[in-house]
This record gives sequence, C-alpha cells and structure tokens, in this order.
Amino acid sequence: MTTMKYFYTTTALIAATAFTGCADANSTADQVKESTAAAAQESKTAVASATEKTKNATDKVVSDVKGKMDKPGADLSELPSGTYTEDQGHAYIAFSYSHQGYSNPILRWGETDATIVFDNENPEASTLNVTIPVNSIDSGVEKFDEHLLSADFFEAETFPTITFISTDVEQALMGSGSVTGDLTIKGVTKPVTFKGKVTKVGQNFQSGVDMFGISASGYIKRSDFGVDAYTPNVGDDVKIMIEMEFAKEGSAEMEADAETDTQTETDSEQ
Repeated sequence: MTTMKYFYTTTALIAATAFTGCADANSTADQVKESTAAAAQESKTAVASATEKTKNATDKVVSDVKGKMDKPGADLSELPSGTYTEDQGHAYIAFSYSHQGYSNPILRWGETDATIVFDNENPEASTLNVTIPVNSIDSGVEKFDEHLLSADFFEAETFPTITFISTDVEQALMGSGSVTGDLTIKGVTKPVTFKGKVTKVGQNFQSGVDMFGISASGYIKRSDFGVDAYTPNVGDDVKIMIEMEFAKEGSAEMEADAETDTQTETDSEQ
C-alpha cells in the first residue's frame, strides 16, 4: 500500500514538473516571438527611415545637378590659359543684409582690383586674387557711407583694404563650381566659399581679346570680422554678390586702341 502511495505521488510530481516545464517553454516561446516581432518592426522602421533619408539626399543631388544642367556655365575649354584682369567698367561686388527685417539694402564697392590666373589644362589649379579699397563703398547715401567707414563698421583709416585670396577651386560641372579662399576684413581672415558659374567665354567684339564673365555669391557673418555694430537688430548674415568681366592681361590698352581706330574710321566717313 505504501509502495502504491509513493508511486502515485511520484507520478503526480513528474506530471506536474512536465506541465510546468511545458508552460515555461510556451512562455519563453511567446517572449521570443514578441521580441522577434519587435526587432523586426524596429528594423523595418530603421530601414524605412534610412531609405527616406537616402531618397531625400538623392533628390537634392539630382535637383542640384539638374539646376546646373538647365543653366550650365560656359565651356572653359575655349578659354586660353593666361592672366586675366577685371574690366573696371563691368565689375560689380555688392552685399546685402537684413535691416531690422523691413528691407534688404544692397550696397556695393565702386572700385575693385581682381586678377585670375587661368590654367586651361587644369582649371582647378587656377587662382583668384581680389583687393577692394574700403573707402570706395557706395550705399547711395553719403552720410551712411561716412558712418560705414568709421570705427563702428569697417574702420577704413586703420584697415584700408579688403582682400580675398583663393585657396581652392572646384569645378562641379562644366563652367560651374566654387572658389574657396581667405577673406580678410578689418585684419581678420576667415575662409569663405563662393559658388557660381562662368557666364560666357569669347572675345571682345571690338578688340578681339579673350574675355569671360563670372556670376557668383557667398555668405558671411559680419560679426566674424568685427563688423558687428547694431546686431542683431541689423542682420549679421551678409550675402556677397559678384558680377565681373575679365579680359586677358594687356587687353585694356588693346581695347583703347580698338576704340580709337573705330572713332578714326567714323571721323573719316564723316
């Protein structure tokens, strides 16, 4: 009798243990299933997010390239190597900023001295040097010009020139790209990048000298250069805009000769 009692007790314990083991196994399986589902969802979400970011980045690149292809720069292969100086009569460096949010004044410098040494075989090895006399600033308002030349802004007596010396030229697409260089204002030098394109490559219609034009822009914070009066009421962000024509060195004299010849021919006809 006692033996039978032990037998039934042992059998019950074994059955209970087996049942408990099955329950634990099922619980563990459920947990694994839930964890796997959660991991799969997280992976799916991460992949979707990465795909979206990649798509946005790709769309931006395509848009940028399309924009350049819609309005590509001129073919630089047609421009001979050499030193090119700006045409003073067609050189514009202007800048714009926010005036308390009400307007975006546009000011310019009336005088600039810019030289490009162009390498036809390797355009990215070309160089650009620009010097601007600070006192040639022109806002269209004489009193404002005087204030801009004072210590509140450019302090022209102490720092009479602004300079830009290129350090890197990158041609992203035919005739389009960027020029990075050291911009010095009020004795402070900072790297600045200008993006733009070559608008035309050709010859002067009178003298026949080689010419090209550029259109570019870049952005700076004036406070970086110590020109920080009245910020933030007057905008700190400044857009610099450049429209310039360059002619092969010595072309100024050649153009003057051509104009003289043209005038002589006109006088002769009269």
